[in-house]
Amino acid sequence: MNLLASSHTRSEENYLKAIYAVSQKAKKGASTTAIAGRLQTKASSVTDMVKKLSEKGLVDHRPYHGVRLTDQGRKVATQIIRRHRLWETFLVNHLNYRWDEVHELAEQLEHIRSHDLTDRLDTFMDHPKFDPHGDPIPDRNGHFADNGGAMPLSQVPKDTLVHIVGVRDSSPAFLKLLDGLSLKIGTQLTIMRRFEFDNSAEVSTRFNSAMLLNERVCENLTVKVL
Repeated sequence: MNLLASSHTRSEENYLKAIYAVSQKAKKGASTTAIAGRLQTKASSVTDMVKKLSEKGLVDHRPYHGVRLTDQGRKVATQIIRRHRLWETFLVNHLNYRWDEVHELAEQLEHIRSHDLTDRLDTFMDHPKFDPHGDPIPDRNGHFADNGGAMPLSQVPKDTLVHIVGVRDSSPAFLKLLDGLSLKIGTQLTIMRRFEFDNSAEVSTRFNSAMLLNERVCENLTVKVL
C-alpha cells in the first residue's frame, strides 16, 4: 500500500476540518474564537495557523469576514472527513466498538493518507452513506448524501411519529445517555406531550410507553417524520 505524499501536517489537517465544521454551523466565515473553541486552543495559535494555511492557498482570511476554505482547502477537509467517518463506521459495524468509543480512534486513523486504503474500506462496507452518528459520509468526489427532511426533535409537534437519524452532539457523555435511554439511530418515537415551560417532551417508543426528554436532549436528536 502506497501512502500519499502530503504537504499538510496533522495539525494543519485538524485545523482544516475544524474550519469546515465551524463554517457549516455558522453558514459564513469561521471566527478565530470559534475555531479556538472547537480545537480547545488559544486564539493566537489559530491566527498563526490561519496565516500558514493562507500561504498554502487552503484558506482565505479577510478582516471582519472570518476564515473561509478555498476550493483546495475544502477538498482536503472533505477527504479528512471521509476517512474519519468511514473509520468510525468500520469500528462500530465490524470491530464491535460502541458509538461513544470511536471518535478518538478515528481522529488518529483519519491521518492515514491513502486513497487506495480509503476506497477499499468504502467498497468493503458497500459504500455507506452515513456514519454511526448519522453524519453523511462524503464520496471520493466530496459529495455528501442528502439528509433532507431531518430536523431536531425539539421542532417536532405533538402526536407525530418520527425515527432518529442522527445526533448533533456526538460527545461520549451524550451518547452514553442515549444508550441508557435505549435511544439509537433508527429508533421510532411518538411525541406524546410537549411542555411549554421548558420545551421538554414526553415520548413513547416500542419498548417504553413514556419517557421525558429535556430540551437539550431534544435539540441534539435529529429525526425524520415517518
